[in-house]
Parts: sequence; C-alpha cells; structure tokens
Amino acid sequence: MDAFTAGLLQRITATQSDLMHARESGDDFLAEVEQAELEDLHRLAAEYGVPVSVSAC
Repeated sequence: MDAFTAGLLQRITATQSDLMHARESGDDFLAEVEQAELEDLHRLAAEYGVPVSVSAC
C-alpha cells in the first residue's frame, strides 16, 4: 500500500470517528461538516481507485 492510499484510508477512518462523535454529542453543524468531508474523501478514493468499504455512518 502506498503512502497516498494509507493516508486516505486513515483520513476516512478518522473522519468516520469524528462524525460519530459529533452525532452522539448532538452537534448538528459539526456532523454536517464531517459528513461533507467524508463524502469528499470517498469521492477522492473512487477517483483514484482506492477501495473503501462503506460504513453505517
């Protein structure tokens, strides 16, 4: 796995965790920001052919 792929997957994992925490704390604005970031990361992964499993987030 190259550094780009590893970094992208790490950012996706971190963003999923941040999104879960934002939802749990009731911070709707932060949840929207994290959801948008997660969508951007998934789009980037698809663009570069990085396989990503979709979570329940």
